[in-house]
Amino acid sequence: MTALLGKLTANETGPLRGVTTAPGDKSISHRGLIFGALAEGVSEISGLLEGEDVLRTAAAMRAVGADIERQGGRWIVRGGRWVTPERAIYFGNSGTGARLVIGAAAGAGIGATFDGDQSLRSRPMGRVLEPLRLMGVEASANDGSLPVEIQAGRELLAINCKLSTPSAQVKSAILLAGLGAKGTTRVHEPVLCRDHTERMLSAFGVQLEIAADGEDGRFISLEGGQRLKPSNVMVPGDPSSAAFIAVAAVITPGSDITIKNVLINPLRAGVYETLREMGADITFDNKREECGEPIADIHVRHSVLRGVDVPAVRAPSMIDEYPILAIAASMAIGETKMLGIEELRVKESDRIAAVEAGLVACGVDVESGEDWLRVRGQGKAPPGSAVIKTQHDHRIAMSFLILGGVAQKPVEIDDASMIATSYPGFVETMSALGGKITGD
Repeated sequence: MTALLGKLTANETGPLRGVTTAPGDKSISHRGLIFGALAEGVSEISGLLEGEDVLRTAAAMRAVGADIERQGGRWIVRGGRWVTPERAIYFGNSGTGARLVIGAAAGAGIGATFDGDQSLRSRPMGRVLEPLRLMGVEASANDGSLPVEIQAGRELLAINCKLSTPSAQVKSAILLAGLGAKGTTRVHEPVLCRDHTERMLSAFGVQLEIAADGEDGRFISLEGGQRLKPSNVMVPGDPSSAAFIAVAAVITPGSDITIKNVLINPLRAGVYETLREMGADITFDNKREECGEPIADIHVRHSVLRGVDVPAVRAPSMIDEYPILAIAASMAIGETKMLGIEELRVKESDRIAAVEAGLVACGVDVESGEDWLRVRGQGKAPPGSAVIKTQHDHRIAMSFLILGGVAQKPVEIDDASMIATSYPGFVETMSALGGKITGD
């Protein structure tokens, strides 16, 4: 596997063809490790994403007492009662890991300090800490950001919480804390967001009540005091990672590829719905269900795209895919407007600003507002010939490498190291399909 260090350059390529896979889903990988560590017994995980973010979560679970080892292609997790770690738990750049483990640690009744790199320290943690404090968690934080310290031995009381922002991470933290709370914890999500936590809690033996209201979202209830039972988890391919390959095929003339065993949970598939609306030839073949999650093989062919308006209500189902969607939009005929995407301002980077700056550098007509992005495509390859500042953001890096594959002149990214957080084999995958990405 190529070491993703320093600069990478993407050059114009011919058709992309072949059958490939996407790395394991990051959201499910995090949860598999955390839930396995909470369960009393042995759980087995196959297909785990072995990227930096997920490996940070594995290290965190070892720090709270779980025995975790890799055996061939499987990960064995021996969980049970958590213990207070000897030192601060460091999550690098992983917001998912940090937010979920803060909630789980609160529910487990242990004290701990949580920290991350400079980028993660700039991301908001107050949205998690606020409901946890209402449950009785005593937490200190630096202006609502990492480092965060929670105190051990606090009695937690269940709460009724309405999510003000669609966030699976916040919802998950509350539910995990609710496992250790007295009473029934209820979460109301007016706008539906990822439901991997609910699906996996059920697989690990936790009883939840889920009620859907067509006009008022969804309500999840969980009785405190429940313990998880061991379960085996098979991690499907990550639809967010697969989207980079899919868009590359859609915008590269003559391309025809299949990405096997990809998660197609409807709360994660918004980017594929949007691409189809733009005219992309994308089909979900061999649909099936594994470990409570729907999966399929995604077949993608080159297509002529047209601009569309992407409604704000779709944002939770594709929040990580807007950078690569913007690349597709740059090749479309006409204007694509993405609405309700303010959450992109507080990701690993300000993704709206990073995408806009990169597209402008490549000669694309683009403008933005606080919660929207507009891309005007010309139905042809943009000029390119730019060096993109990735802002230490893996999705910005991969998105502009995909654009470099069709641009008139090469596109270079200033730093590739962070790609390993979610897609360690990205360069190898693209090269096997026919892409041309080179290092220094």
